[in-house]
Amino acid sequence: MRPIATLALTAALAFGFAAETAFAQVGRPNPQQEEDDAAAKRKRDEEWNQPTAPLPALRNAGPCPYVKVLYDAGRYHEFKDGRESAGQLVYSGEIQGISAGCEYTDDEPIRLRTHVLFAFGKGPQATSDTKTYRYWVAVTDRNRAVIAKEWFDLPVRFGGADRVSVRDELNGITIPRATLTTSGSNFEVLIGFEVTPQMAAFNRDGKRFRVNASAQPAAASASQ
Repeated sequence: MRPIATLALTAALAFGFAAETAFAQVGRPNPQQEEDDAAAKRKRDEEWNQPTAPLPALRNAGPCPYVKVLYDAGRYHEFKDGRESAGQLVYSGEIQGISAGCEYTDDEPIRLRTHVLFAFGKGPQATSDTKTYRYWVAVTDRNRAVIAKEWFDLPVRFGGADRVSVRDELNGITIPRATLTTSGSNFEVLIGFEVTPQMAAFNRDGKRFRVNASAQPAAASASQ
């Protein structure tokens, strides 16, 4: 586990959206809207097939934001000369799971914490025992418009192994709320690797290459 990274939604973040303006339109959903939102989330769950596990419950005035891995960016595969074969694999990565919990009361902002479990591989074409992976965290409203997005660098040291697992912790995600009635269910938090269009297409096609090693994966932390 590396030092805590932070993502704070303020007027300075969020792609030119003023925080107050972006959240002003978010209020208490009507029953039909809540039912539609729940059905849409169930459908996305089935499509993404990404398990999640909650962290121990914190005090809050309502449900937590929905935290998911974006399917197109959930895996990272780097190939030498762009040739998609196991023998040409340089580095790989996969987001294997997320645990999340939140806290908010009264008119306070939502404070979210997440633990992200990564698995990384070093392929036969790798030229170094270290690799810095880049991933992002985005906050969206229930209409899936991006409110804010931030990138994080994750240095990984393989230590002579060809597979390692890393858990990264984010304890500083803060989401402002427009009113007392604005609940965490109005927002989604998406996580994914920084990938090229070719990598995204590779993921959409359901392809994957994993390092085939006889040894068990080594547990590791992100190097500083």
